[in-house]
Amino acid sequence: MDNNKPNLIYIFADQLRYFSLGYAGDENALTPNIDALCRESTDLCQAVSGHPVCAPYRASLFTGKYTTSTGMVINEIRMNPNHRTFAHVLNDNGYETAYIGKWHMYAAQLGNHYDPQNSFIPKGPDRLGFDDYFAAYNFRHEYETGTAYYHLDSPEKIYYDKYEPDAQTDMTIEQLERLAAGEKPFALFLSIGTPHDPWVPENVPAECLERFKNRRFNLPVNYLEQDDPHADNWANLSEEERGQLTEWMRIYYAMAANLDDNIGRLMKAVKDMGLDENSIIVFTSDHGELFGAHGRRAKNIFYEEAVRVPFLIKWKGKLAENVKRDFIINTVDIMPSLLSMMGLPVPKETEGTDLSACIAGEADTEEGALMMCTGPTAIFGDGNEWRAYRTKQYTYAIFKSDGQEFLFDDKNDPYQMENLIDNKSYRETAEELKSKMYAKMNEIGDTFENNTWYEKHWVENRIIKRTAALKDF
Repeated sequence: MDNNKPNLIYIFADQLRYFSLGYAGDENALTPNIDALCRESTDLCQAVSGHPVCAPYRASLFTGKYTTSTGMVINEIRMNPNHRTFAHVLNDNGYETAYIGKWHMYAAQLGNHYDPQNSFIPKGPDRLGFDDYFAAYNFRHEYETGTAYYHLDSPEKIYYDKYEPDAQTDMTIEQLERLAAGEKPFALFLSIGTPHDPWVPENVPAECLERFKNRRFNLPVNYLEQDDPHADNWANLSEEERGQLTEWMRIYYAMAANLDDNIGRLMKAVKDMGLDENSIIVFTSDHGELFGAHGRRAKNIFYEEAVRVPFLIKWKGKLAENVKRDFIINTVDIMPSLLSMMGLPVPKETEGTDLSACIAGEADTEEGALMMCTGPTAIFGDGNEWRAYRTKQYTYAIFKSDGQEFLFDDKNDPYQMENLIDNKSYRETAEELKSKMYAKMNEIGDTFENNTWYEKHWVENRIIKRTAALKDF
């Protein structure tokens, strides 16, 4: 193996929020292995999901571009492959790649998740450069043995022989052993589906659920009994669902505990193989979950419970251990930052910022994060679109449908319960953030359209044909 080039092991969970981990202060969390990893890592404690939904996050992760440039404006549409991606750069610089788990950028039908024409991602450009080992499925959220499956290079379903995250961890360790014995540096991405709902007992190992039988879960401090009028059907809560929220939390935390068990196994294997000597290791998540906060469930909103994600990065001997860096890192910044750390070129069309010097503690930045929602979770329809700008202290946001604005002091009001937009003392702050938000939007060609505008102009039969960055395809 080329010891001059660092390996990359990138692990990302689905719907795991920053606030539900032990190291972040949650007393109900049972995450000793992730907490231990935090002590060995640089903790990017202000990481945010720039578009807190599964498919838009993944599209931004692998291109370094905002949603309006990837065109992944809702879930369950097919990614346009005409981007210079993370994996393309790795391939061109002598890396072997491996991808295991949820993909969520290929299906071109709403629903029908289990049909191989949606769940199988064929070899070729739709794998966005991941041309080596690829054990993936487009998406679904049932993890139990006999239901959960993946594909290799054919539409044949290969069923996991145990609980999906356990089996995926086994597969990852097996692939790391193979890669470690090879001659090339490598980058392995593990996309684990938990702790994404459905939160039903059969979707988590019984012994993990047992650990939480005596734990008390309460509704969020900022719980609202009324649905958010800006929410889509995925975020609304029926009376029956409101009655299930605390039990959903119990199962969610049990899933996170299982995830933690697997992170512990994986980190032990990495150390036993000696891969921690020259590997950049990342643990993060695509977005969070609200559980009734602000009258919503799910994600797709600028509130902290949805956008704040864990981001631990470890590189033995190169990055400080057990330190926090509190600059803002957005999803689009991940690709350029990691490529730069690895000594690899960043594609010129990348829209994120290289924050590698900030990660290393050699610089700081006051730059904020442009965050967005370009439509409902998985159907086309107008009324949910928003833009927001997040700094170390504040969140400014605006809805397109009615122009309602928000300003939160996240440092002094962490549950975002007081909207300061009409407070004269904060008028200058709001205008400054609004100006920075629109400046970034203008820079990337984001014209803040209704969702159905994208359907009409960019998407054909749920396949992305054009975007703000791709106009000629």
